Amino acid sequence: MPPALPALELALRLRQLRLEQWPDNRLTQGLLAKGIGGDDSLSPATVASWENKTSPKLPPRERVVAYAQFFATRRSLEPEPHLVRVDGFSDEEMATYEDLRDELLELHAAVRGTPEGQRGARRSWLFTDAGPLTLVCAQLPGTEAGPLANPNHLNYTELLSYADITSMVELHGHIRAENPEMDVFFKSSPEVKADDLSGHVVIIGGIGWNEVTRRILELTRIPVMQEEDPAITSGEVFVANIAGKVNKYLPRLSEASEDSPAKLLEDVGLLVRMPNPVNSNTTLTMCNGIHSRGVYGAVRSLTDKRLRESNERYISQHFPDNKEFGILMRVQVIEGRAMTPDFSIAGTVLYQWSGKSSQSTARSKERA
Repeated sequence: MPPALPALELALRLRQLRLEQWPDNRLTQGLLAKGIGGDDSLSPATVASWENKTSPKLPPRERVVAYAQFFATRRSLEPEPHLVRVDGFSDEEMATYEDLRDELLELHAAVRGTPEGQRGARRSWLFTDAGPLTLVCAQLPGTEAGPLANPNHLNYTELLSYADITSMVELHGHIRAENPEMDVFFKSSPEVKADDLSGHVVIIGGIGWNEVTRRILELTRIPVMQEEDPAITSGEVFVANIAGKVNKYLPRLSEASEDSPAKLLEDVGLLVRMPNPVNSNTTLTMCNGIHSRGVYGAVRSLTDKRLRESNERYISQHFPDNKEFGILMRVQVIEGRAMTPDFSIAGTVLYQWSGKSSQSTARSKERA
């Protein structure tokens, strides 16, 4: 049976780039594999499978972007095949790169059957492999959990022992919808085994009740950490070292009175995507916050139907080729409900960084 037309179109276009982009220097599949593979091992047979005319394999999305990056500039051949950093492109090279990237991602999306109007757009929760993916959520301490979270109760309900359950349910459903054939699991942090951390991993919640988050943060060495602060007794605040200066990011509370306790007006959320430090072939994502509303804001930034596409565009524009990035964001709270952060609004992004960039960017004034 011949391959579906979109798959064949992508395979032929990838082959055409290799053979005809620079006809005086035709690349072998082995040289191209070395060029776009970078630090990751990539075999000539893998490139051949993507170009196969009878049964083409679909390359991962990031490899399609790597094709665009490689063929955007002839400097990719000098002195040997390699990927030239996008932030070093000339204006002409950047224009070529953007055109190629959009074209190839359009073809890639067509193979996956992405709905018209979403083709070529970044989709952070769409994965190109079979997984599995495990969501790790903190478990409430006994003093915080209700009676139904006790296994001895006749109406025991396991999920009532989970912290940030709203965020977990939101994200679990979204990931399943995006990846219907992937195995997607959720576990409380005490239940996590070593094998659970070797696939795609999503950490939900902060370090207060989640030892897995604390341990992962130690492994990743991201520039943002959480620590206790005497000004905030209800959660751990975010701390970042920017150009040698320690900056703290705090929530905003209303004034308390004898009749009314302080209310949360603004929380801080953290979204991180990076290679899994346990298995670099998979991803680690953190959706974190000082309080639960900060966690929920980080989750909703890429699941809310009204804002996720614009937030995905923001990520594409600021981190077009990086597998690692982080965004510390302001999460407004109105009438007790966390509002979805809009990254394009000034002041929403408090701090951001890229794994391949030597410079991090503070997007608004820190609050001490």
